[in-house]
Amino acid sequence: MKIEQIYTGCLAQGAYFISSNGEAAVIDPLREVAPYIEKAAKANVKIKYVFETHFHADFVSGHIDLAEKTGAEIVYGPKANTGFKAHIAVDSEVFKLGDITIKVLHTPGHTMESSCYLLSDQNGKEIALFSGDTLFIGDVGRPDLAQNGDITRDDLAGILFDSLRSKIMTLPDDITVYPAHGAGSACGKSMSKETSDSLGNQKRFNYALRADMTKAEFIKEVTAGLTEPPQYFPENVKMNRDGYESIDDVLERGDHALSPEAFETKANQTGALILDTRKPEDFAKGFIPNSINIGIDGGFAPWVGALIPDLKQNILLVTDPGREEEVVTRLARVGYDYAIGYLNGGFDVWQKSGKEVDTITSLPAEEFAKQYKQGNIKVVDVRKPDEFEAGHVDGAENIPLDTINESMTTLSKNETLYVHCAGGYRSMIAASILKSRGFDDVVNIEGGFGAIQKTKVVMH
Repeated sequence: MKIEQIYTGCLAQGAYFISSNGEAAVIDPLREVAPYIEKAAKANVKIKYVFETHFHADFVSGHIDLAEKTGAEIVYGPKANTGFKAHIAVDSEVFKLGDITIKVLHTPGHTMESSCYLLSDQNGKEIALFSGDTLFIGDVGRPDLAQNGDITRDDLAGILFDSLRSKIMTLPDDITVYPAHGAGSACGKSMSKETSDSLGNQKRFNYALRADMTKAEFIKEVTAGLTEPPQYFPENVKMNRDGYESIDDVLERGDHALSPEAFETKANQTGALILDTRKPEDFAKGFIPNSINIGIDGGFAPWVGALIPDLKQNILLVTDPGREEEVVTRLARVGYDYAIGYLNGGFDVWQKSGKEVDTITSLPAEEFAKQYKQGNIKVVDVRKPDEFEAGHVDGAENIPLDTINESMTTLSKNETLYVHCAGGYRSMIAASILKSRGFDDVVNIEGGFGAIQKTKVVMH
């Protein structure tokens, strides 16, 4: 028996590849399924099952493509209603995989179909719990994503309390917990950076598993401090539940190398969003006017999901040469399937063609401090509210990046905007969006708040 966790940092997501005696199962696979098929071939095993813990909101799973390519059976827990062929398990149903077994534990609360998978070895010993978004390391799944007119956030929290106490806390302490997410995911609020742990440790240290906790206390603590979920979550749920286009077709659509002339023509004809995925510091030095910068080497997919409202938006890409397919793939992970081409050769080719180029002024923190002392400057802090509350430049306006599309009406196009985040990644995204909306005088503060703190700027 072998358990392999395949962790994707951009999404803070854990998929699992389990094999035993010639058979394999994949739990919560990502959209691109080739890596799982390659693993199976290398290990000389057949993928028998694709287990889904629930209808994911933060990414599009690869269950449909993987099943079609391998003949594997898709398995969901009770109450799942799918638009494709799947086995809807009953609670406590057991699946045989080589010499081991995997048991379905229906654990509603995060969503009503949420289920965990309990793995037992060839001797029947319970070894591992694949807990999906029901139980994280240090946290539990947020109970507000599946609320509707018939069931409230508090109702779901109460159901989650019962699931944890009746199905999970009764299991042996030495079981290893393998969750679907870690720190950085929007599916919880205080997850650990660790991606697995013993259940015994979680019983001792996870606030939501306190033995003396009442249901009322649990509901209060689990629902406290929840922020609005990203706007793309419902669309990803729908795709995971109803079906989606093959990843092969998505990759083919995006695989169109365009000359600067063809790129410009296609942009004008389609109204495509120009998405530049280079490093923030490279973008600032020169970019195609009206393009948006979301760097591929940061929290790329979640920020795309938070800031591009229409998943069917046509997208033209500017990438570092050689990373085009990677970008198209990572867009597809969160349901953005309409990349329609990329600038062949990257931005250097555009610049050499003599076409129009825009820039964003980047200011060292020390120089910003000098201008700040002169007074009457507009500072825009795009960090999260809790980051802002922990410390900020005196007089700064807090416009969290994920709200910038709605909040920029409070800003004036007639004044210089000094924009910063914690380190520079988010502020360049914000600056590029502001530039594209007609805010011509935008200054990015290099190094963000971390660098500003080392100056003598007045803090609050």
